[in-house]
Amino acid sequence: MQSLYDQFNRLLELTPMVFFREQHKTINWRVRILGILGQKGVGKSTLILQHIKREGLEKESLYVLADDIYFSAHTLVELAQAFFARGGKYLYIDEIHKYDNWSREIKNIYDTLPLLHVVYSGSSMLDLKQGGADLSRRVIEYHLPVWSFREYLNLLNGWSLKPSTLNEILKGKVDFPYGKHRPLKYFDDYMKKGCYPFFADEEFETRLRQIINTTVELDIPKYAKMTIAATQKLKKLMFYISRNVPVKINFSSMARDLDLDRDDLPKYLEYLEKAELVSVLRIKSNGDAVLRKMDKLYLHNPNMAYVLSAQNPNTGNSREAIFFCWTKQKFETLESTVSDFEIEGKTFEVGGRSKGKKQIEFVPDGYIVKDDIEYAYENQIPLWMFGFLY
Repeated sequence: MQSLYDQFNRLLELTPMVFFREQHKTINWRVRILGILGQKGVGKSTLILQHIKREGLEKESLYVLADDIYFSAHTLVELAQAFFARGGKYLYIDEIHKYDNWSREIKNIYDTLPLLHVVYSGSSMLDLKQGGADLSRRVIEYHLPVWSFREYLNLLNGWSLKPSTLNEILKGKVDFPYGKHRPLKYFDDYMKKGCYPFFADEEFETRLRQIINTTVELDIPKYAKMTIAATQKLKKLMFYISRNVPVKINFSSMARDLDLDRDDLPKYLEYLEKAELVSVLRIKSNGDAVLRKMDKLYLHNPNMAYVLSAQNPNTGNSREAIFFCWTKQKFETLESTVSDFEIEGKTFEVGGRSKGKKQIEFVPDGYIVKDDIEYAYENQIPLWMFGFLY
C-alpha cells in the first residue's frame, strides 16, 4: 500500500488550486458512496484532488487509480478493508470503469464498511445496474460536463463570472466585463480548444485525439463487451460521423454506406452517445410525450470537429453543436418542427449575423441565435451567451 500513498502524495503536490469548477460547491461530498462521471479530460481527477487538498483531508484519505498495477494482485475490497483498518475515512477511486466488476465490489464495501466514505470517478457510460450489482439505491452520482464558455473565460483570465438562467440570457443579461474585453475575441478560440481545461497545452490536438481514440478503442468495447470485429465497426462509424456531421439518421442508408448490420447501428450510436463522443438530437411527438427516435447526429462539441476534420469544420455545424452541447446540460433540448431546436416550448434558429427571421416569423416564443454579434436585440441572442448557462 505504501506505493499507493506515495503516488497519491505526488499527485496532490501537483494539483493546482487556482481555479475550482462550480460543481465543487454543488456536490454533496458527505454521502457514503459518491460517483463523479463525465467524458475523459474534463477534469474529474483534478476536482477530486482539489477537494482533498482544500478540505485538508490528506491524512484521512487515499486516492488511487483503478487500473494501477496494485490491483493485479489485490481487490478494491481488500484495499478498502486495509485502508479502513489503518484509520482511513475517505477512499477515492479514479477511472473506476477500468476495473472489472466494479459495482459488485463497491456494493460489498458499502455493506461491510459503513463508516468508510467512497468517491469514484469514471466514464459517463457507467451504468449503476451493470457490473454485477445494482447500486442505483446506494450511490449518488454527479455528471461533470465539458467546460462552458463562462468557465473557460474564468480559467483563462482569472475572472469569477457568474452563470445566467435561460430567461436572463434571452434578455441579454450575462455577467461579462465589457469595455476593453470583447466576447467574440475569446469565442473563436473557445470553439477550437476551450471545452477542455488543457486548452493551453501545446499538444492539445494530440491529447484530445488520444482521448477520443482511447474511448472508442478501449473504454466502449470494455463497457459493451465487444469483440475485436465489433470494435472495428464502431471505429468505422465514428470516422463516418466525424466526416459527415450533422448526420440525418437513416439507419438503412447508413448501414448500406458503412457496410454494417442495420440492427447494430442503434446500439453503436447509444454507446457513442453515452461516452459523450456524439450528441443525438431527438424529435418530439405532437403531444407532450417525447419519442425516443434519434433524428440527427452531431459531434459532442466543436473542439472534436477541429481535431478530427482534415480541414476547418463547417461553421454552421459547429454553431449548432455547441448550442446543443450547452443547452442539453440544463434542459431537454429537442429538434424543433419548424426550426433547429426547441427548449421548454421555446424555438431557436441558430445561424450567423445575416440570419433572418423568416423561419420563425410566425412562431410564438421564437429566437434567432447568432454567433457573431455581441449584444442581444429583441429576439436576436448572441450564441456565446448560452455558454453562461453553467
